[in-house]
Amino acid sequence: MARIAGVDLPKNKKVLYGLQYIFGIGKTTSADILEKAKIDANKKVADLNEEEVAEIRSVLTAEHKVEGALRSEVQQNIKRLMDIGAYRGLRHRKGLPARGQRTRTNSRTRKGKRRTVAGKKKAPSKK
Repeated sequence: MARIAGVDLPKNKKVLYGLQYIFGIGKTTSADILEKAKIDANKKVADLNEEEVAEIRSVLTAEHKVEGALRSEVQQNIKRLMDIGAYRGLRHRKGLPARGQRTRTNSRTRKGKRRTVAGKKKAPSKK
């Protein structure tokens, strides 16, 4: 099992998709890393030898910020927005969507489970 950036990559997947289990690496970035490391993208993770894993690690550390460092940077960026009082920071603070989505319906992921408000009735529809 290949362990890169503190993440165990799944053995049965191709390297192109296995690298995507690392936070901060998508399909395009994964393809770029494999191209720079000169590794076939269709090769399975289980078939990688130690030299190839070391080459992937070296490309990752030299050119990309992943896992812990990236997570902490994202959190610092959100904290900075909250501290300066930006609109997006206020939305984060209130636990609401920050990118313009509607909140009258939907947005349950951000708002959490529905809480019934006592005494609130639907307005009569105008005909």
